[in-house]
Amino acid sequence: MTIRERMEQMEREMLSPYASLSVNSKGRDKPEPQCDIRPVYQRDRDRILHCKAFRRLKNKTQVFLTPKGDHYRTRMSHTLEVSQNARTIAKALRLNEDLVEAIALGHDLGHTPFGHAGERVLNRLCKGGFRHSEQSVRIVERLEKNGQGLNLTWEVRDGILNHQTSTMPHTLEGKIVRFSDKIAYIHHDIDDAIRAKIMTEEDIPLEIRRAIGADSGKRLDFLIHNIITSSLDKNDIIMSEEAYEAMSGLRSFMFQNVYTNPTAKAEEKKVEEVLNRLFSYYIGHPEELPPQYTGMIAAGEDPQRIVCDYISGMTDQYAIAKFSEFFVPKAWQVN
Repeated sequence: MTIRERMEQMEREMLSPYASLSVNSKGRDKPEPQCDIRPVYQRDRDRILHCKAFRRLKNKTQVFLTPKGDHYRTRMSHTLEVSQNARTIAKALRLNEDLVEAIALGHDLGHTPFGHAGERVLNRLCKGGFRHSEQSVRIVERLEKNGQGLNLTWEVRDGILNHQTSTMPHTLEGKIVRFSDKIAYIHHDIDDAIRAKIMTEEDIPLEIRRAIGADSGKRLDFLIHNIITSSLDKNDIIMSEEAYEAMSGLRSFMFQNVYTNPTAKAEEKKVEEVLNRLFSYYIGHPEELPPQYTGMIAAGEDPQRIVCDYISGMTDQYAIAKFSEFFVPKAWQVN
C-alpha cells in the first residue's frame, strides 16, 4: 500500500460522511498517473501554490490601489486569509481540508490588476464579458504552464468557478470557501479602511456590532463559529438567519461607505484609462504579445479574449510599466 493509499484510507475512516473523499473525485480532464504520496486534492493545492498566476497575486490590488503602507491587504494576503478561515471551518466539520485549501488558493487567480475596477473595464471591453471566477478556471485549464494548464480535478475547478454570491458549488468544501471569501474580505477591508482613515469602528451600525461583535476580531470569531455550529452534522454549509442578515448588512454598509467611497476610488478613472489604452494597443499590435498569446491568436482564438487574458494576468506595477513604455515619452539621450 502506498503512502497515498494510506492517506486515502485515513480520509475514509476520519472524515465526515458528507466530506468529498479524494478517491471519489470525478477526476481530471486529462488522465494521468496517481502520485504515490499525495491524494489528488493535495496535489492540486501544490500545483496552484507553485504556479505563476498565484505568485502574481502579491502585486495585485485588493481594495486600495498601490497603497503607501506595508500592512494593506493585497490579493495574495486576501487569498491566504480565505484559505485559513476555510481550513478552520473544514477541520471542525471533518471535511476535506486539502480540497478546501486548493479551492481557496485558486479562487482569485483570474483577478485583474487594480482589483474590481480592472475587472469592470475588461468586462466592458471583452466580447462575451469578463468575470474573474471564469478567468481563474481558464488560467488553470488553458493558460498556465505555457498553455498546458494545471489539469486540476473537477471538484477544485467547480469550487473556483462558483465561489461568488451568484452561483453555488457542488461540494461542501466549495461552499465553505464561498462563505470564507465573504467573511475574509469584509473583515480585512474594514481593517484597511480604518487604517486609511476612511471610517472608524463606530461608523458601523450599532445593531450590527451588537449582533456579531464590536471589533474585527470578534466578528471574525463569531461568524466562523456560527458557520461551524450551524453546519455540524448537516449535509450543507449554512449560517443562522440572524448571523447571515447581520453579515449581509455589514457587506451592504461596506459597499456604501468603502467600496464606492470617493477617497478610496479616486484613482479609478486613471485605471480605466490605463487598461483602455493597453487593450486598444494590443488589439492593434498583437505582435507585441508574448509568443504563447500570439500562438493562440494564430491558432484561431479570438484576439479580444487573448488580449484580455494577457492584461488580466498583469500585476498593477507591470500594467503601469507597459502603459509608460507605450504612451509616455522618454527623455532623449546620446548613446
